[in-house]
Amino acid sequence: MKPLAYRMRPRTINDVVGQEHLTGEGKIIRRMTEAKKLSSMILYGPPGTGKTSIASAIAGTTQYAFRTLNAVTSNKKDMEIVAAEAKMSGTVILLLDEVHRLDKAKQDYLLPFLENGMIVLIGATTSNPYHAINPAIRSRCQIFEVKPLTPESVKKLLKGALQDEERGLGTCKTEITAEALAHLAQASGGDVRSSLNALELAVTSTKPDENGIIHITLQTAEECLQQKSFSHDKDGDAHYDVLSAFQKSIRGSDVNAALHYLARLIEAGDLVSIARRLVVISYEDIGLASPQAGERTLSAVEAAERLGFPEARIPLANAVVELCLSPKSNSAYKAIDAALADVRAGRAGEVPAHLKDAHYKSAAKLGRGVDYQYPHDFESGWVAQQYLPDTLKHKRYFAPKQTGKFEQALSQIYEKIEKGKKETRQ
Repeated sequence: MKPLAYRMRPRTINDVVGQEHLTGEGKIIRRMTEAKKLSSMILYGPPGTGKTSIASAIAGTTQYAFRTLNAVTSNKKDMEIVAAEAKMSGTVILLLDEVHRLDKAKQDYLLPFLENGMIVLIGATTSNPYHAINPAIRSRCQIFEVKPLTPESVKKLLKGALQDEERGLGTCKTEITAEALAHLAQASGGDVRSSLNALELAVTSTKPDENGIIHITLQTAEECLQQKSFSHDKDGDAHYDVLSAFQKSIRGSDVNAALHYLARLIEAGDLVSIARRLVVISYEDIGLASPQAGERTLSAVEAAERLGFPEARIPLANAVVELCLSPKSNSAYKAIDAALADVRAGRAGEVPAHLKDAHYKSAAKLGRGVDYQYPHDFESGWVAQQYLPDTLKHKRYFAPKQTGKFEQALSQIYEKIEKGKKETRQ
């Protein structure tokens, strides 16, 4: 017998649970399906979120022929069979799993059939199609993101499977506790496939009581779904989404959110990314507002790398809390980016003659180093003279912030120097 998750796939668009942004009343996939005006599409999202279910629901609603292939394991011959069927009977919906792995030969064969509409391609992938899918396929498809289902939606599907006598577990007399149902709905992280298959395992592996009733407790549910299906592919969207949320939470001084995302990265065992991102944050987001944070972050990272998990979580948590609650400044980071923008735009200009290298014989004859004033010869240790090229001589890249005492002190010195330069020019 096929797995419960397979048997419970929706037959029509009305049976789809979750994904209301795509299949809800008046939404794009429902509109296309009800009008039978389908265009090829790519559905991307984490495993078990309903990509195949949506495809089968579209086919069931439109009554078009429905075929399933895999871009890796299916060969060109398999695609030729689908194309032949489309020529004979009209439109065929082709669900192509792992569409991001489609090679050029298979792609080139499919393209004409996508162009004339004989094959409606529904590509399924866990990878971001804007990164992973060939532009030739991508440009011919609508792209829709399929999101993890909420626990409430998963719970609805689980209850439906327990009641369905034709495809589900309705012929089994089953009683499940509220705690067990909640665990199966929540602990899969929105992966419906995992939840349904765990439910089936719980029902089929539990002996009924003397009255023929199967009792599913929290302990049984935990044994059948032992660990949350944690969506964190180090080469995929989830990895970069979590890292982005991690940095933005620290930048926003939200300790609790930052610790949450740190926990997700720790659970994924991704010490390398955590270490690199924390050091970047200490200079990019805290910067001159608390310059000692960079040094302490590096020490915490080195300690974490030496300890390894699970103990590494301790110095990492210390660093995250400090960075969250430190004053923030991106002034140095913004300043170097502004300087780089001028250089890359061709506004570098020539180095002033008095700053050019003058250590070699006859340099003075070329005007190199002439009129250079040595700041240490002056009591204040500073003298007004031009350092920037003529094309940029009035440019100011550094715009200090007042978020930390250290940068406030730097700001006072900076403004004093800038004022002196301005007075000299006048």
